[in-house]
Amino acid sequence: MSFHNSSSAADISEIEKARFVDDATASGLDIDKRDRELLQRQRELEDLDNTTKTNWEMIKKLTVCGVAFLNDAYDMFAINIVAMILGFVYYNDATGSAKNTVPKKWDTLIKISVQIGCLLGQLIMGRLGDKVGRTTVYSAGLMIAIITTIASAFSSSMVRGFNVFTVLFIWRLLLGFGIGSDYPLTATIVSEYASVHNRGKLIAAVFSCQGFGNVMAPIVGIIVTACFKSSIDSDVLNLDYVWRIIVGIGCIPGVATLYWRLTMEDSKRFQLETAKAAAATADEEMLREKLLAKQQYAEGRGIEASSVAHTPVEPTETFTPTIRRAKTFTQYFREWRHLKVLLGTSIAWFALDVAFYGINLNSAIVIDAIGFAGDIVNDKPSHFITRNCLGNIIINLLGSVPGYWIAVFTIEKLGRKKIQLMGFAALTVLYVVLGFAYHQILDSSVAGFIVLFTCAQLFQNFGPNVTTFVIPGEVFPTRFRSTAHGISAAMGKLGAIVAQGGFMQLKDRGGKNAFIDRLLQIFALFMLVGFVVTFWIPESKGKTLEEICDESEEYY
Repeated sequence: MSFHNSSSAADISEIEKARFVDDATASGLDIDKRDRELLQRQRELEDLDNTTKTNWEMIKKLTVCGVAFLNDAYDMFAINIVAMILGFVYYNDATGSAKNTVPKKWDTLIKISVQIGCLLGQLIMGRLGDKVGRTTVYSAGLMIAIITTIASAFSSSMVRGFNVFTVLFIWRLLLGFGIGSDYPLTATIVSEYASVHNRGKLIAAVFSCQGFGNVMAPIVGIIVTACFKSSIDSDVLNLDYVWRIIVGIGCIPGVATLYWRLTMEDSKRFQLETAKAAAATADEEMLREKLLAKQQYAEGRGIEASSVAHTPVEPTETFTPTIRRAKTFTQYFREWRHLKVLLGTSIAWFALDVAFYGINLNSAIVIDAIGFAGDIVNDKPSHFITRNCLGNIIINLLGSVPGYWIAVFTIEKLGRKKIQLMGFAALTVLYVVLGFAYHQILDSSVAGFIVLFTCAQLFQNFGPNVTTFVIPGEVFPTRFRSTAHGISAAMGKLGAIVAQGGFMQLKDRGGKNAFIDRLLQIFALFMLVGFVVTFWIPESKGKTLEEICDESEEYY
């Protein structure tokens, strides 16, 4: 059959398949050279790991990333204080138990908005981080967060049907989108900058700044309330200024680090990956041009298609064709040995966040147990708000903040996988005890309940809350590390949405807080699921990023 313009797709496909081997052979490129190129690249990356040292540039980047998570935690958890204040401002005239309390539907809406936005931001911005560049998308995410934080502080009723809660929901949804970019991009940036010996410690330290953000929100609440104390006690509507200031302060850390974010450069590892991809694309184009020239020559001479594919190409000094082709995202994760790692990081994060956000259902009980809740109807607003903020600070300092930093200082010794397994196992046991003996413990020993609750907070952070963030930043190939981390993080936020939007509605089933013991039993089951899927995840301690995911498996 002669080759001409009406050639079948099968003929062209055969030519496409043949061109790599024949062109490579004609140019003197063999399998040994291909492997030498891979080894040379691995040596370059090992040298990069070995020469990575802590210097001012590294400290600056870690500071920027740490402040990002402090800022994110403040923005996310300040809403708990803000929702309490909104009840005094907008429902002060209500009667009975509804007085000074935001209705459940609005309370849930404004609290869940950031989680929904985060989920979208993690998926979209994570993917863009691999396509556009880490630092470019990282800066864009911060600018979105700054603008939407300021807009949230000025939320007010607009047209009919858009009350202050609806407007606040919209702005916080967009705020969550900006915050969502920080998860995959921060983990990816730090992992690609850090050396193999302290990579886990640095990623964990950056994430642990979230604990300071959790404490900072109630501290700011106490300070701002104290500044307006006399005016609040004389007219409760003056609290309208207080919640806006608390929200608005959330943009200050971001503004302070914006310039540093804008001037950050992508890591050398990512630059090498980008350069490699660009070179491979250029080689592909040159090979296609050569094949097209052969086809055009064949069309003019009537040569057989099979002969065209095997027509030798004269080698040149400036062109070396490539026969190694990188697997696409779909091709890579189609294989079970890679897919199970992504499923492991995603399901573990989902399981954790169901309980991590769900356990906050008990915070009001703990605050009440240690004597800091007060009376929302009869107490002065300033007194009630201050005591609840102080109670939140105590709860965070008891177990949450210490747990973060124990993880930081042990992660390189114990390993990520061991800490995650230990954390999930401890949480499973604690939630079983709290769930099945909930009323007995509260009735017999408040102190015992507080101890168990504190242990749960400790093992959440000295456990899967830290490791589910660290591990996805290490176990995936560079060219889609941000995408895969974003998928894992988004599954975590889905768990948070299930907890806040689903379980929050069940906690009062049968009476106020009557269903909490059942919820704790459910959380124990989720912890067991997290424990099991952790076995799908490789241990990354002491390994380079290329060793962890075996770079030779990335090509075909």
